Amino acid sequence: MNNLKLILTLFLVTIFYTNTVQSQRRENKDTQAWRYEIEAVQTGTQGTYLIKVWSYSKKPELATEQSKKNAIHGVIFKGFSGKAGIPGQSPLANNPNLEVEKEDFFKPFFEEGGKYLKFVTLSNAGAVAAEDRMKIGKEYKIGVIVSVNVAELRKDLENAGVIKSLSSGF
Repeated sequence: MNNLKLILTLFLVTIFYTNTVQSQRRENKDTQAWRYEIEAVQTGTQGTYLIKVWSYSKKPELATEQSKKNAIHGVIFKGFSGKAGIPGQSPLANNPNLEVEKEDFFKPFFEEGGKYLKFVTLSNAGAVAAEDRMKIGKEYKIGVIVSVNVAELRKDLENAGVIKSLSSGF
């Protein structure tokens, strides 16, 4: 009887572990393509941006989680345009090849549970409004509002030597 319990427990742990690994692989596959859109929502508190990130994934839960990673990536490499009364922002990185040149920094930075999580939080506990959830073909386009602590993110990237500080001149 004890052997049966042990075998059953090992079987369940294996299934759980396999599902977790597969979920992370799907999420990482979605990340590698960096398919997302960013738009300004409103002016955040000093040093933060409040933005909506539209992420694409076959599973809505993955798109919601992915939005944090996409928000940080967008602030660093893409920036976003403004809208009525809300200014847009240029990307923190001026070099379009920076992600490739500093791959040894960005790969662990954007890993699952990586350092990027220190600079982003989901607004409304990640709740997605009905109009921010669209089915497009076989995947979902999910809009999530996030807050990005740009001041701390910039400081961290400067300290790591990834971007130049604003006071370093031209």
